[in-house]
Amino acid sequence: MANVILRLPTVKARTGLSRSTIYLHVADGSFPRPVSLGARAVGWVESDIEAWISRKIGESRGCRRAVENREDH
Repeated sequence: MANVILRLPTVKARTGLSRSTIYLHVADGSFPRPVSLGARAVGWVESDIEAWISRKIGESRGCRRAVENREDH
C-alpha cells in the first residue's frame, strides 16, 4: 500500500481543526507528528490522520474498538 502525504489544508479539512490547534496537539503528543518534505514543507501520513480520526470517534462514542484498532497499527 502506498503512503499518501497530506498537506496542512487537507488535514485541516479532514479533522475540522485549525492550524494552531493541530500544532498544539502535535506539541503535546496527542496528534500525529508531521514528516519533513523539505526545508519549509511538512505533511502528514494519511493513515496516521485516518487512525487519529477513528480514535477520536471511538473516544467520543465510548467505543473501545476504534481505540484498539489504532493501537494495533
